[in-house]
Amino acid sequence: MVLQELERAVHRLGLAERRVVIAVSGGVDSTVLAAGLAEIARLHRLDLAIGHVNHGLRGDESEADEQAVRALAETLGVPVAVRRVEPRALRRHGPSRDRPTLQEAARTLRYGALRALCEHLEAAAVATAHNADDQAETVLLRLMRGTGPDGLGGIPERSPDGVVVRPLLRIARRDIETFARERKLAWREDGSNRSSDYARNRLRQHWLPGLTREFNPQLLRVVADLAEAQRRDSEWIEAQVRRDAQLRFESDGKWLRIDVKDWSRLPDALARRLARLALQRCGAARNVTRVHLQRMCAFLGEARVGTAIELPGELRLERDSAGCRLGPAAGGGDSP
Repeated sequence: MVLQELERAVHRLGLAERRVVIAVSGGVDSTVLAAGLAEIARLHRLDLAIGHVNHGLRGDESEADEQAVRALAETLGVPVAVRRVEPRALRRHGPSRDRPTLQEAARTLRYGALRALCEHLEAAAVATAHNADDQAETVLLRLMRGTGPDGLGGIPERSPDGVVVRPLLRIARRDIETFARERKLAWREDGSNRSSDYARNRLRQHWLPGLTREFNPQLLRVVADLAEAQRRDSEWIEAQVRRDAQLRFESDGKWLRIDVKDWSRLPDALARRLARLALQRCGAARNVTRVHLQRMCAFLGEARVGTAIELPGELRLERDSAGCRLGPAAGGGDSP
């Protein structure tokens, strides 16, 4: 099951005859990914390397993880490269509301380190070990916390630039664990994965088993299919958003000039996505809610000359005689 799906993923993701860095933490998922790809490497002419990021968050445990990954690489006969990062350092500066959580900081630095390893090793892609259970957990958590249609797309099988790929995304964790036991693989257990302090762990340990047992044994597949369908719809919509953004957005120093002609006639879904993209381009990726987007769209559609509103990221949206512009709030730029 695992090898067959990995072979399909290698074909689907265009990895054959290319160099791939496998992101290995030492856990069962990434250990199986590395072992599985190593088994089919010769058949598909894969040139493999293992990349490990040591976050240093668990002291001796982190060091043991690194040693386990090095041992796995030696067993599989593939080279290994290690990068060390300091997530806590990323949280020391800036206003508290803008600081990433420790998990967010670790994720940001991890992907940055893996991409750097990919470039250093002249690889085509970085393969991570996200699986079908991770997909279901991500979609359900977003649904329970409140998300828009794009959030239901879950984890993509490849990043927009194609560098990060996830060959295990259609494989359930139980199949991964079965493969590991059959191959007598050794892996590391992260104690934090059992902690009830994290919502994902509570979902994994207490809620999902009941849902699959009482309501639908195929829940993981159902959620994965939903995510795939929604992601394809979102990709089609995003292409339209990018086309409209090219026509409506223009850089103006620290500001983003927005053409608001006929804005009120835009479909709500397109207007909200354009508004979010404008905020992202001006650095407000965090703390943006549906309410902010609704306020922004209403302003862009009907604001009077000389009026303005404040938005997340210390941004200001202003209406002047030429249209609207988004940029730094008072004191952060050349406001009129």
